Amino acid sequence: HYTTPSVPRLTDLFSHVSVNQSFSNVFGGPNIKILNNGSTATFALDRTSGSGLASWNKYNYGFFSAAIKLPAGLTSGVVLSNADMYPHSHDEIDIELLGNDKRIDWVLQTNVYANGVSTGREEKFYFWFNPTLQHHYYSILWNSHHIVFLVDNIPVREFPNNGKFSAAYPSKPMSLYVTIWDGSQWATHGGKYPVNYKYAPFVTSLTDVEVVGCIVNPKQPNSSCSSASVSSIDPVEGPDFVKLSNQQMSAMVWARRKLMFYSYCKDTSRFKVLPPECK
Repeated sequence: HYTTPSVPRLTDLFSHVSVNQSFSNVFGGPNIKILNNGSTATFALDRTSGSGLASWNKYNYGFFSAAIKLPAGLTSGVVLSNADMYPHSHDEIDIELLGNDKRIDWVLQTNVYANGVSTGREEKFYFWFNPTLQHHYYSILWNSHHIVFLVDNIPVREFPNNGKFSAAYPSKPMSLYVTIWDGSQWATHGGKYPVNYKYAPFVTSLTDVEVVGCIVNPKQPNSSCSSASVSSIDPVEGPDFVKLSNQQMSAMVWARRKLMFYSYCKDTSRFKVLPPECK
């Protein structure tokens, strides 16, 4: 039980989008249900398949958020990725929600890939709430200044775009993916706690989706972000988005001190030489 810091609610700045007007099915169509006139979707994982959606548009910078209620005991992921467009040099900005083990049902993992480099930059956190009881906000802010991962508007990680990170900073247009799938072998200590399909289907609920950013057509290299593709508050360059406020910085320090239990920057068994941004 934690008393959470007070922070600005970035999720209040944007309107919600319709799931069926903003996303298309990518796999497991029968396991996806669109409800409440498109404002809510449920995704299921069962013995036959997981399921997932991808945004119709590709984005270069923006604010991407959804309120998600999790099931228990499996792996699901919210993944922002452009692997389909750049198969050998893709970028990813990931929020991954991992059904972890029998003691800690869920953990939050954030990750950043750039230019197809296989080295992930993972950080893992415990939750300060039970993510299966109600919807909670999971958000990504991505612009030319930094990437910020937020949970219920509390920043848990900032990945700045500075000299140390420049080669590792995602910069290509991406689709927004929302998927649920069986990651037993990957997410649970090498399969130590595999998905138990006796309890299937595992259903997760998604609502309050916000997708606000620069829509880009990667097949037209000279295309640029149109002002018509963003709200009246530019989500990538406005004062609320260029740098974290003191209040947000304090909240991020709180989250990282209390809840982070893994950072690639401290994994000396994995890296003989730590990545340059870790120093």
